[in-house]
Amino acid sequence: MHMLPCSAAAAARVLAFALAAGPMAITLPAAGGQDRPTRTQAETAPGPEAAPQTGLKGNSPDFMKERQEERDDMVERQVAARGLHDRPLLAALRAVPRHLFVPEQGRSRAYDDRPLPIGHGQTISQPYMVALMTELAQVEPGDRVLEIGTGSGYQAAVLAALGCQVFTIEIIQPLADQAAATLAALGYESVTVRAGDGYVGWPEEAPFDAILVTAAPPRIPAPLLDQLSEGGHLVVPIGEDLQHLTVVHRTEDGFERRVVLPVRFVPMTGAVRRTDGKP
Repeated sequence: MHMLPCSAAAAARVLAFALAAGPMAITLPAAGGQDRPTRTQAETAPGPEAAPQTGLKGNSPDFMKERQEERDDMVERQVAARGLHDRPLLAALRAVPRHLFVPEQGRSRAYDDRPLPIGHGQTISQPYMVALMTELAQVEPGDRVLEIGTGSGYQAAVLAALGCQVFTIEIIQPLADQAAATLAALGYESVTVRAGDGYVGWPEEAPFDAILVTAAPPRIPAPLLDQLSEGGHLVVPIGEDLQHLTVVHRTEDGFERRVVLPVRFVPMTGAVRRTDGKP
């Protein structure tokens, strides 16, 4: 696999294409060799003076404020009404322009209570599921977070808006390129995108304070457990036809595992389908 450079200037030139082009999906009842990373220029998270945080360097451009009422309604009706009340998380969801991570033909439905297709058989996740997985990861500003399954880049943007430094891997090269261009053009400089097989994680950047997997492996990839910091949380859907969203907490004595709820995600592909890992 190869990686394409993604400077801010290059990203700006391809933004219109990237957003007009077409990993995981779930609908709830109503209310992975080492590749060189494509960088949006990873750097430290914004300081505490940013209020609300947006994950952006400098002031938010006007287009980041488009459809703000729809975002506010999404947060209230789809997230807070289902019991998620973490204030920084809700602020991040209000700040990130979800519609700019959706292809043009589906943008009118960007704030619907459902996943949406983004091309290549993949989807941008339902807003509630993005919020739930983020809350389960228990991230804090300054945390280093690994995401397996970049998809559109929306989940990475939400993590960046929470002040995290995000390393995200997408196995489908065109989606990785598109997400990197979108994130860079929107100014999310604390996100680094790599095209590759997420099964092996990102060992040269490990350990990570949190790991989120947005496609379902039949078992937890052993390299991801190895790359999780003590005290960190791994959030992953596990299973084939019957899947369960699972949280693994690493302690000084080992790993604690709990099942959160049944889900249905797109399957994780690549080496996980050929390699025996830890259960």
